[in-house]
Amino acid sequence: MKYRLTLGDWASQKKDAQAIRYDVFVIEQHVPVELEWDDMDAACVHALAYDDQGAAVGTGRLLPDGHIGRMAVRSQARGSGIGGAILDALMQQARDRGDRAVMLNAQTHAAPFYRRYGFVQEGEEFMEAGIPHVQMRHDFE
Repeated sequence: MKYRLTLGDWASQKKDAQAIRYDVFVIEQHVPVELEWDDMDAACVHALAYDDQGAAVGTGRLLPDGHIGRMAVRSQARGSGIGGAILDALMQQARDRGDRAVMLNAQTHAAPFYRRYGFVQEGEEFMEAGIPHVQMRHDFE
């Protein structure tokens, strides 16, 4: 699948990022809608991936403290490399601004995906929004 990535602030990315996150987290994974939206979006760098038809199919965000979060890819685009491209782009943004590491809370089933990008689990599994997660970290060299 061919795709195009964009990076930007919440004002420019909000419409498409919200739609993806609503579909993946609220509808598909049953995350309560009030847990999905927070006041951090305005402070983040957001990545969006568009398929060759121009449809928004993936998103993620980089917080000011180096956390990557809200990584979501619509079901029809999973396994296509879009999630990895979004993760790479957000990691590069962190490197470019001088972050020494990036962290994330991965859904436990997705931990092997993040390990392929050099993330290491820290601590024990915990529940977030009713879904098992693990904290992971990647130190830049």
